[in-house]
Amino acid sequence: MKIMIASDIHGSEFYCKKLVEAYKKEGAGRLLLLGDILYHGPRNDLPEGYAPKKVIEILNGMRDELLCVRGNCDTEVDQMVLNFPILGDYAVLSAGDKLIYATHGHKFGKDNPPPLKDGDILLCGHTHIPECTDCGKFTYLNTGSVSIPKEKSWHGYIVFENNEFIWKDFDGEKKMNFKL
Repeated sequence: MKIMIASDIHGSEFYCKKLVEAYKKEGAGRLLLLGDILYHGPRNDLPEGYAPKKVIEILNGMRDELLCVRGNCDTEVDQMVLNFPILGDYAVLSAGDKLIYATHGHKFGKDNPPPLKDGDILLCGHTHIPECTDCGKFTYLNTGSVSIPKEKSWHGYIVFENNEFIWKDFDGEKKMNFKL
């Protein structure tokens, strides 16, 4: 199954719409969101098109296609308005004999990984910086940010299919890739 992976929408209706358009264009079977869905957080400027109520409406309309984990800006109050679960700290996906540990990145990350076996993948958001780093025992992947990219990175997402992760911008341009 083709899975689209994204993080850090931060309440931007503008970029949430771009994400949904890309999701449909990619023909993915599921959208995995790695947290920070509605609130922009105290350290970030407001993203373009900041309209959390519109993001709620858009994502609630896709509830059966979403898998989500909690980001540091997601709260129980957010869960009260969203019709899909967002408060799990992580999700575990199987990719053959490897495990993909999907989490936001504020509790577990590259420098503080969860228990992983050799060859596993730690998939995060949080930093807003796309990354693919071999950490020896595991590989650290970061989606970057949908709405507030940092360090001159792009607004975008990852597509995971046939054991390959491909980072793309919203024009569909391939930026990086990693094959299991």
